[in-house]
Amino acid sequence: MIERIAADLVVVLHLAFILFVGLGALLSLRWKAAAWLHLPALAWGVAIELTHGVCPLTPIEQRLRVAAGDAGYSGSFIGHYLLPLIYPTGLDERSQYALGIVLIIFNLAVYAWVLLRRSARGPGKSRGQRGQRL
Repeated sequence: MIERIAADLVVVLHLAFILFVGLGALLSLRWKAAAWLHLPALAWGVAIELTHGVCPLTPIEQRLRVAAGDAGYSGSFIGHYLLPLIYPTGLDERSQYALGIVLIIFNLAVYAWVLLRRSARGPGKSRGQRGQRL
Protein backbone atom coordinates (compact mmCIF):
# COMPACT_ATOMS: atom_id res chain seq x y z
CA MET A 1 0.00 0.00 0.00
CA ILE A 2 2.70 2.53 0.94
CA GLU A 3 4.65 1.71 -2.23
CA ARG A 4 1.60 2.41 -4.39
CA ILE A 5 1.05 5.77 -2.69
CA ALA A 6 4.75 6.61 -3.05
CA ALA A 7 4.61 5.67 -6.76
CA ASP A 8 1.58 7.92 -7.24
CA LEU A 9 3.40 10.78 -5.50
CA VAL A 10 6.38 10.29 -7.80
CA VAL A 11 4.03 10.55 -10.79
CA VAL A 12 2.55 13.79 -9.43
CA LEU A 13 6.08 15.14 -8.87
CA HIS A 14 7.03 14.08 -12.39
CA LEU A 15 4.02 15.87 -13.88
CA ALA A 16 4.73 18.99 -11.81
CA PHE A 17 8.32 19.00 -13.07
CA ILE A 18 7.17 18.59 -16.68
CA LEU A 19 4.75 21.51 -16.28
CA PHE A 20 7.50 23.60 -14.68
CA VAL A 21 9.88 22.82 -17.56
CA GLY A 22 7.26 23.75 -20.13
CA LEU A 23 5.70 26.77 -18.47
CA GLY A 24 8.21 27.89 -15.84
CA ALA A 25 9.41 30.84 -17.90
CA LEU A 26 6.00 32.41 -17.34
CA LEU A 27 6.81 32.58 -13.62
CA SER A 28 9.70 34.90 -14.43
CA LEU A 29 7.17 37.46 -15.64
CA ARG A 30 6.20 37.89 -12.01
CA TRP A 31 9.31 36.76 -10.09
CA LYS A 32 12.79 37.44 -11.45
CA ALA A 33 14.33 34.69 -9.33
CA ALA A 34 12.16 32.03 -10.99
CA ALA A 35 14.52 32.02 -13.98
CA TRP A 36 17.36 30.76 -11.77
CA LEU A 37 15.32 27.64 -11.00
CA HIS A 38 13.65 27.30 -14.37
CA LEU A 39 16.66 27.55 -16.71
CA PRO A 40 18.46 24.48 -15.29
CA ALA A 41 15.15 22.56 -15.27
CA LEU A 42 14.54 23.60 -18.88
CA ALA A 43 18.05 22.51 -19.89
CA TRP A 44 17.45 19.13 -18.25
CA GLY A 45 14.04 18.67 -19.88
CA VAL A 46 15.29 19.61 -23.34
CA ALA A 47 18.33 17.34 -22.93
CA ILE A 48 16.11 14.40 -21.92
CA GLU A 49 13.85 14.98 -24.94
CA LEU A 50 16.61 15.46 -27.50
CA THR A 51 18.82 12.60 -26.28
CA HIS A 52 15.92 10.22 -25.59
CA GLY A 53 17.16 9.94 -22.05
CA VAL A 54 15.21 8.64 -19.11
CA CYS A 55 14.29 10.91 -16.25
CA PRO A 56 15.40 9.36 -12.93
CA LEU A 57 11.84 9.63 -11.66
CA THR A 58 10.65 7.03 -14.18
CA PRO A 59 12.65 4.03 -12.87
CA ILE A 60 11.94 5.09 -9.27
CA GLU A 61 8.23 5.04 -9.97
CA GLN A 62 8.45 1.73 -11.80
CA ARG A 63 10.38 0.09 -8.93
CA LEU A 64 7.79 1.33 -6.46
CA ARG A 65 4.98 -0.11 -8.61
CA VAL A 66 6.71 -3.49 -8.78
CA ALA A 67 7.28 -3.39 -5.00
CA ALA A 68 3.56 -2.69 -4.57
CA GLY A 69 2.74 -5.74 -6.66
CA ASP A 70 1.28 -3.75 -9.55
CA ALA A 71 1.68 -5.04 -13.07
CA GLY A 72 0.73 -1.72 -14.60
CA TYR A 73 -0.84 1.58 -13.81
CA SER A 74 -4.42 0.48 -13.42
CA GLY A 75 -4.62 0.79 -9.66
CA SER A 76 -5.42 4.39 -8.95
CA PHE A 77 -6.96 7.59 -10.20
CA ILE A 78 -3.50 9.11 -10.69
CA GLY A 79 -2.30 6.09 -12.62
CA HIS A 80 -5.30 6.10 -14.87
CA TYR A 81 -5.54 9.83 -15.62
CA LEU A 82 -2.07 11.36 -15.24
CA LEU A 83 0.22 8.71 -16.66
CA PRO A 84 -1.05 9.10 -20.26
CA LEU A 85 -0.02 12.76 -20.04
CA ILE A 86 3.51 11.88 -18.92
CA TYR A 87 3.97 8.76 -21.06
CA PRO A 88 1.90 9.29 -24.25
CA THR A 89 1.51 6.26 -26.50
CA GLY A 90 2.52 7.91 -29.79
CA LEU A 91 5.75 9.41 -28.47
CA ASP A 92 8.41 8.45 -30.99
CA GLU A 93 11.85 9.88 -31.78
CA ARG A 94 10.49 12.53 -34.15
CA SER A 95 7.90 13.63 -31.59
CA GLN A 96 10.55 13.94 -28.91
CA TYR A 97 12.67 16.18 -31.14
CA ALA A 98 9.61 18.29 -31.91
CA LEU A 99 8.77 18.63 -28.21
CA GLY A 100 12.35 19.64 -27.42
CA ILE A 101 12.32 22.29 -30.14
CA VAL A 102 8.91 23.60 -29.05
CA LEU A 103 10.21 23.88 -25.48
CA ILE A 104 13.22 25.86 -26.65
CA ILE A 105 11.23 28.22 -28.91
CA PHE A 106 8.45 28.85 -26.40
CA ASN A 107 10.83 29.54 -23.53
CA LEU A 108 13.14 31.72 -25.64
CA ALA A 109 10.13 33.80 -26.64
CA VAL A 110 8.97 34.22 -23.03
CA TYR A 111 12.45 35.11 -21.79
CA ALA A 112 12.92 37.58 -24.68
CA TRP A 113 9.64 39.19 -23.67
CA VAL A 114 10.77 39.34 -20.03
CA LEU A 115 14.06 40.98 -21.02
CA LEU A 116 12.33 43.47 -23.30
CA ARG A 117 9.87 44.46 -20.57
CA ARG A 118 12.65 44.94 -18.05
CA SER A 119 14.83 46.94 -20.43
CA ALA A 120 11.86 49.16 -21.33
CA ARG A 121 11.48 50.07 -17.66
CA GLY A 122 15.05 51.23 -17.50
CA PRO A 123 17.70 50.45 -14.92
CA GLY A 124 16.69 50.49 -11.30
CA LYS A 125 12.97 50.92 -11.90
CA SER A 126 10.63 48.38 -10.45
CA ARG A 127 7.06 47.83 -11.52
CA GLY A 128 5.67 50.12 -8.82
CA GLN A 129 7.94 53.07 -9.70
CA ARG A 130 6.76 53.57 -13.28
CA GLY A 131 4.85 56.75 -13.85
CA GLN A 132 5.50 58.20 -10.39
CA ARG A 133 6.54 61.83 -10.14
CA LEU A 134 8.51 63.33 -7.36
